[in-house]
Amino acid sequence: MILAAGFGTRMGALTAARPKPLIPVAGRALLDHAITAARAGGGKIAVNAHYRADQIAAHLAAHHPDIALSVEAPAILDSGGGIKRALPYLGSDPIATLNADAVWAGPDPLSVLAQAWDGARMGALMLLVPGDRAVGRQGGGDVSPDAQGRLAWDRSDAGLVHTGAQLIAPALLADHPAEVFSLREIWQALIDQGRLFGVTYPGHWADVGHPEGLAHAEALLADA
Repeated sequence: MILAAGFGTRMGALTAARPKPLIPVAGRALLDHAITAARAGGGKIAVNAHYRADQIAAHLAAHHPDIALSVEAPAILDSGGGIKRALPYLGSDPIATLNADAVWAGPDPLSVLAQAWDGARMGALMLLVPGDRAVGRQGGGDVSPDAQGRLAWDRSDAGLVHTGAQLIAPALLADHPAEVFSLREIWQALIDQGRLFGVTYPGHWADVGHPEGLAHAEALLADA
């Protein structure tokens, strides 16, 4: 599941006439970078859209006609609600999620997650990077693991950064009573249960959620 429905307000004028996932980075739309990472993981792919969804629909029809599109209208459904809406496209296996505003330099991120997944212990598994490999990141970390890999929130500079990539059990979303809700609600419940885990990505990840991130991401890809 590629999350591509946001308004991209941090991008300013760059998203005045187009959705953030269609901003080019190193000659390709951000969405295409995410699709490349998703295809490496195998399985069905769905993309959600809300802001300027017609442009994302046209891009997928022209370049990726096999990918399912879940249009959120009239209201945007937030991260958790967006995945819940797309569950009919995705099946009953653990769902991999990717944000449409990031690029990767290193091994296939979804394979790293798949190798570490243990459904008997985990409700969700986040892919993390330390701050010095989170290119373009603004602010501190997100979480810290204990000795077993269970996560707790950690906003300090020592915290690891959640890249937006994860594996998550679909029942957690299907059983949520709301239509509009954030993934953070799911994560908090899993932290309380000791079922939110993390694995560290061995490569670099670039946050392209703000204008300064574009140059950082292109430099990262050029070096790779």
